[in-house]
Formats: sequence, C-alpha cells, structure tokens
Amino acid sequence: MLLSWSGVIINWFIRKRIDQMAEVMDNPSAAQKDVFDYLISTAKNTEWGSKYNFSEIHDYKAFQQAIPISTYEEFCPFLEKVRAGESDVLWPGKINWFAKSSGTTSGKSKFIPVSEEAIIDCHFKSGKDLLALYCNHFENKEVFSGKTLVLGGSHELNEYDQNIIQGDLSAIIIENLPFWVQKRRSPSKSVALMGEWEEKLNKMAEEAIHEDIRSISGVPSWTSVLIRKVLSITGATNIKEVWPNLELYMHGGVNFAPYVEEFKKYMPDDLQYLETYNASEGFFGIQDKPDRDDLLLLLDYGIFYEFIPMTSFKLGAKDAIPLEEVELGVEYAMVISTNSGLWRYLIGDTVSFTTNKPYRIKVTGRTKQYINVFGEELIVQNAEQALMETCKETQSIVREFTAAPLILGDGACGKHQWLIEFEKEPVDKNAFEKILDQKLQSLNSDYEAKRHKSLVLQQLDLTYAKQGLFYNWLKSKGKLGGQNKVPRLVNNRSYIEELLIFNS
Repeated sequence: MLLSWSGVIINWFIRKRIDQMAEVMDNPSAAQKDVFDYLISTAKNTEWGSKYNFSEIHDYKAFQQAIPISTYEEFCPFLEKVRAGESDVLWPGKINWFAKSSGTTSGKSKFIPVSEEAIIDCHFKSGKDLLALYCNHFENKEVFSGKTLVLGGSHELNEYDQNIIQGDLSAIIIENLPFWVQKRRSPSKSVALMGEWEEKLNKMAEEAIHEDIRSISGVPSWTSVLIRKVLSITGATNIKEVWPNLELYMHGGVNFAPYVEEFKKYMPDDLQYLETYNASEGFFGIQDKPDRDDLLLLLDYGIFYEFIPMTSFKLGAKDAIPLEEVELGVEYAMVISTNSGLWRYLIGDTVSFTTNKPYRIKVTGRTKQYINVFGEELIVQNAEQALMETCKETQSIVREFTAAPLILGDGACGKHQWLIEFEKEPVDKNAFEKILDQKLQSLNSDYEAKRHKSLVLQQLDLTYAKQGLFYNWLKSKGKLGGQNKVPRLVNNRSYIEELLIFNS
C-alpha cells in the first residue's frame, strides 16, 4: 500500500529525528558542551553576560566560579527588567512571553521568560519528539489521522508592557502553534485560551465530543476532571464510547501513579501512555521506552544541566556538579541554564538517575515539598509510591491528597495527617491507615526509625475529604486549570488547615 505524501513526510521526519536522538544518547557530554557553548556565546553581550564577563568564560569550571546559583527570588531584579520590556538583559532581544507559574497554590506567582528560541528549540521540539518516539515504537498507529485534545490555560497582557503576554505555558504554546498544527488540535483556539475554567471546561467537553480524538495531552488531575465532564454529558461509562479511536495519552506535571486506577476505570484498555517532564522553565524529559517508568533526559533542547546532591543541599550548600559526574540512585536538586536567559537557576525539582547510558531520570519531588519535622525526611516519591501500593491492596482509588505534620503537644511526639479525596473509598479506614503507614516505613528508613515504638512518630492519621474539596479550594484561589496543582507534602500546616476549614 502506497503512503500519502503526508505519510511519506512524517515517516521521513521520524527516522531523521530518531537518528538524531540516538546520536545525542551516544554522545551526551558533547551534546551538553554544544549547548553550553551556544548559551555563553549567544548571551555574552547581554547585561547579564557583561556582568559576569561571559567573553572570558570558555569552560565549565570558569562558568561555575563566575556565576552564583540563584533561586527565583534572587533572580527577580533582572526578571523585573525583562518584564518591563527592556531588551538584552538576560537573553538577546526582547522577551515577549512569560509563563506564569506558582509552583504551588500560594498566592504569589512566578513569571518565567520564554524566548522565541525556547518555544521552537525546546517546547515545539518536545511535541515532535514525543510523536516520533511513539510512532517509532508502535507501527500502524493512526494518531495523525484525527485530532489531539489539549488541555491548556489562558494568558493576559503584562501590566508593565502591553506588548508582552503572560500566562500559562500551555497557552503560550497554543498561541504560537503553526496553522497546520492548530488544525489538528481540539478545542478551538478561542475556547482553549478562555480564562474562566469552569465555563471553558464545559465548552471543551461540548466541542470535543464531536471530534475524532486520537490523543490527549494534559496534566492528569485536570484531564480527569474533563473526562468525567465528557462522560456526564454523553452518558457513556468509558471514554472509548465517545472516542473509539483514542490511542495515546501524553501526561506530565504531576506523578501519574495516584491517578492510574481512576484512568483504568474510564479509559480504553489498549490506551498507550507517554510521560513527560516539563515545566514553565523548559522541557526536560520524555518516556522514551514504553516499558520503562523513567524518563530520558533531553540534552539538545537549549538547556545546560547541573546537579546539587540533596545531602549537601539540605545543609545549605550550593555546590553543583555537571552531568558527567552524577551517580546512579543519588537524589539531586536540579540547576538549569536556558535559552530563555535563566542562568544557574535552581528550579526546585529533585531527580535521581536510573541509568547513565543514556541518562535517564526519575522525578523524586521538590526541594520544598517534603515533611521533615521529626527527622523523617519523607519525600513526595515515597508518599506517592506508598499510596499507590496501599490503594492496590485495599481496592480503593484516590483522586487527590495532601499531607502535613501534626505535633501533638508533648514537645516531641507527633504524626502525619493525610487528607484524601477518594474516587472509591476503602472498606476499612483503619486498615488503610495501617497499611499506608507500613508502606511508608518500607520505603523510607528515616520514617521507619522515627516510627519505632511510636516514640517520635505515631501512626499516621487519615481524614476523608468531601467530594470536590480540592477542586473547590483551588477555585477559591483562582487556581483552576493549567498547571495549578495541589501540594502533596508540606512541612507545615498552612495548606491543610485551610483545607480542613473547607472540609468542615
């Protein structure tokens, strides 16, 4: 059977890009050296480049010694200049797009610059690579024959400069897509960029049920909300009744593990899943093998990587190492320099490496999302893994959750309080608490030590959340949709106390 012209072009692109990715995987240090040289040479005449004398930086050691590692707050004075419309501050020219991100559900927003180079060489590239990998692994797929349902946010004018747009990264990507890609996605652009989430949710569902949806791209938490809306409108019990040709779900933003059982309930049995690791600051990882649960670190996307061992980071040290010095199984805080003008920027994510030929990673959590009030050092990865295993044993399904420490008032002893909204509640609440606590001990030796004879930590406490609690809480903060998400672990009770008031 002869391929159409579009099929010939797609197959040619896939073969070409797969070969390029293989070359990068075989020569990771060279790929990162190319990115490093490009970033330094391109930005040497910017304000930042002049401040740190980029013209004299020719290797990583000089780069490391010249430029401090910075958080968003430390970077803010320069970012504010860029947001005000100044050119050549952190990156050549004027930045016209800013990804608005809170990282958590706090009221304060971060504004991350997104250059034209980043849109093309990072974010657009990732979408093409996802589909190239998918088609390379699965023959005779028809994902290009229909449309992709994309769940995105919205954007708005910058208060400093009306020629600058700020908003959710997904909205920036949708706004900049070429026309031939716009034709292959749903919903319509006018609906996709709506700001009022609940109205947009209804319109997205109403438009999409009439489309031939072959793939979905979105954060699991909000995809779940949309799927339930589609099922409610159509009366279907499985999404395959609505979209019989649906074959691929591309997800990222949060760990998918807590959502697995819910998706199994509503999605086709033969649906393929591809995980991504992306943020407002860049696109970092793709699940390159469908039978693996780790992610290929993307080394030719205009991002130069460094890593701080978390053992040092927790002590306040910011001594980073380059990619070639990382060790397998060690947790690192990730530091990036990008083609949008972020320099030695501490993104706030933690990762560990599973392989180094090629470099693959797992996202373990956030530098600020953990519980360590009693020396237990519980990270998000432990919590989500324990919860997934507990749900499997108790035949329950979790929709959303958060956890926080609870000090019991005797000066030392305490416990963790888990607030969970279930899709399917466990039959026995006490058994669920006990199993979850045991799972956490098996996954985290520090937690296990503090639980010994309940001298420091008592068994965790489970509080049932009302249906829709987390959704309504996010709504009250104006944080529906986009990349907004519930903080999984918090080292204080600020979030959970708010939620408990909503739950009363």
